[in-house]
Amino acid sequence: MQIIIVGCGNVGTTLTEQLSKEGHNITVVDTNAAKVENVANRYDVMGIVGNGASFLIQKEAGIDAADLMIAVTTSDELNLLCCLIAKKAGGCHTIARVRNPIYNKEIAFIKEELGLSMVINPEQAAANEIARLLKFPSAIKVDTFAKGKVELLKCKLCENSILAGRPLTDISAKLHCDVLICTVERGEKVFIPSGNFELQAKDVISVVASPKKANEFFKKIGMTTNRIKNCMVIGGGETTYYLAQQLLPMGIEVKIVEQNKARCNELSELLPQAMIICGDGTERSLLHEEGIEKTQAFVSWTNFDEENIMLTLFAKSISKAKNVTKVHRIEYDEIIENLDLGSVLYPKNITAEYIIQYVRAMQNSIGSNIETLYQLIENKVEALEFRVHDQSELIGIPLKELRLKDDLLLACINRRGRIITPGGQDTIEIGDTVIVVTTNRGFHDLKDILK
Repeated sequence: MQIIIVGCGNVGTTLTEQLSKEGHNITVVDTNAAKVENVANRYDVMGIVGNGASFLIQKEAGIDAADLMIAVTTSDELNLLCCLIAKKAGGCHTIARVRNPIYNKEIAFIKEELGLSMVINPEQAAANEIARLLKFPSAIKVDTFAKGKVELLKCKLCENSILAGRPLTDISAKLHCDVLICTVERGEKVFIPSGNFELQAKDVISVVASPKKANEFFKKIGMTTNRIKNCMVIGGGETTYYLAQQLLPMGIEVKIVEQNKARCNELSELLPQAMIICGDGTERSLLHEEGIEKTQAFVSWTNFDEENIMLTLFAKSISKAKNVTKVHRIEYDEIIENLDLGSVLYPKNITAEYIIQYVRAMQNSIGSNIETLYQLIENKVEALEFRVHDQSELIGIPLKELRLKDDLLLACINRRGRIITPGGQDTIEIGDTVIVVTTNRGFHDLKDILK
């Protein structure tokens, strides 16, 4: 597809990297010549220096032949204007990043009136991700499928885990839990395990199950499943605001530490039920004073990676809190993983996942379409949810008769709300949603699972 990306910041660069890898023709547009040159040279894409909302610049970028315009600059209004002009000039699909809370209640109206294909709010998406993690503290990452009926939870096995040294077939037989372990990370290696695969202490496993079955499983292996009762957040930005909006109605106490006095006053008005502390969140004395030792969840969400990492390491050393850490730069992900920070979130990746999901859905054949897409392990494993239509060639065939690609697992079938862990005799039927976990890249349609 011909895709124009306006904005060469973190999200624009991540999108360019991933979409160019998938074979799309990308043109990037930004007013900063150095950024354009860097992205164009790094990923071998076209680069245009100029204002993406300019009709002439869009013409130069090839809007007439474009299939999709993605506007991810730092200005909401500029993003919306880019998409409006692109819609009028080229009639292509349009995606806008809109992050100001003022527009949050009007998103449906804006989307419909401007003819946008998609509106993405990165801070809201990140807050949703954090809230899911705090509902299940033992998990490093929580993704949802089938409109919340299926969860994919990632967790790390402790030294004395009852799963260590056992093959997967033995685990399901002894624990009597209807869950599926679909990926195992061991050091730098990633496995999509068979029944004979033997788990080890410190393995990071991903488990697919309904929320109820997942709870049963984690209780049986001795992991905490209780929702947290209080949360301390360092940094009072938009993500923190959206997060507090979700946690407070659930009865979770929220304490926000923010350095900027004007922002503290603003948050006090917006979130009267939250406790707002005006001070430097990196000061140990302040953290002790505010009870960091007793907090059940600690979220490091400042604008500085180094601060977030140091704060999490400090919280980890003096409390048993569930830790969530914000990191912008993914270049050091291997080092960060070795620090054992708990749940590390990369905001630009969260936004890119939503957009790539839409791009993949645009390419689908008639047989099925992508409903959900997550990158479980950075650039290594994807989990995709396909909805099956009546033209799919996989309908009605027992799974054991399908010639599936290697390094692929059919993790779950959702049949009108009934969650099926697939066996060899099971079939895929019209209207099902099917969750596929694979190390293969670039699946657009369910038939891509076949050799």
